[in-house]
Amino acid sequence: MTIITKSRGDLLTEQQNTRTTHIDDKSIPEILNVINREDRSIAKKVAEAIPEISNVVEITTQAIRSGHRIIYVGAGTSGRLGVLDASEIPPTYSAPPDWFNGIIAGGDDALRRSIEGAEDTPENAVKDLQKFGLKKGDVVIGISTSGAAAYVQRAIDYGKEIGCGTAYIICTPKPFYDAQADVVIKVETGPEVITGSTRMKAGTATKLVLNMISTTTMIQLGKVYGNLMVDLMTVNDKLVDRGSRIISQLTGLEHDEARNALFAAGQSVKNAVVMVKKQCSVEEADLLLKEADGSLRRILENPVRK
Repeated sequence: MTIITKSRGDLLTEQQNTRTTHIDDKSIPEILNVINREDRSIAKKVAEAIPEISNVVEITTQAIRSGHRIIYVGAGTSGRLGVLDASEIPPTYSAPPDWFNGIIAGGDDALRRSIEGAEDTPENAVKDLQKFGLKKGDVVIGISTSGAAAYVQRAIDYGKEIGCGTAYIICTPKPFYDAQADVVIKVETGPEVITGSTRMKAGTATKLVLNMISTTTMIQLGKVYGNLMVDLMTVNDKLVDRGSRIISQLTGLEHDEARNALFAAGQSVKNAVVMVKKQCSVEEADLLLKEADGSLRRILENPVRK
């Protein structure tokens, strides 16, 4: 058994923030201003990690194009944020539900309550990934703000062992547990407002990074035209209205006509736009989109129909 001699107290995320040592002696507005001031530094720190985030997006995009999947793995707040990001991709982009996935140490019960010790049981990471059906070519993205979750480290290493792409998202210069990841994204958020409470600055940074990875991957896969979510699922009145407005904007149809076009296209915004712009059937629109790898821009900028 390996004996860990280093101290978690040496981690940047565990250090005491000298700017907030008297926060308990402040008024409510003063406390809020302190928290806000600390939060302002996060976007800059994320910007410094863009080269590594870009590398991860290249890996995730290629994996999905090759028929593989992305799996976020985390414990506690990190795991919850991974599950949240993954769960929002299908309704936002009409993406298959298995493109992005979230696994949290301790299972779904850990989404609502703390499962003590779950992050300290590395062998469970292998069991959970095997149960999930992890395969060569999938991508494992481990999330551990301090890098002190053995569960996450083992998930990354196991993914590497079976031929997966791997990434490690941390918020400290050096993780407590090293992992053999293809890409390490370091967002050095510094000591927390409340010492060790990484659900705060580190959690915010993690959410920003996950948003960037999943959103940019979806853009690369043709799920966005301009800045419009043309592949949204029109599953409720709000989204039917949004979809109709997008169709109207891109085709010049009046709102009611756009709504009719949406339903004629099986409630697919992208198909409706192609049908109107190319004066074709829904079957022909489907074919054009398949030939264009789902890229609406490629179709609309090509004046000649195949």
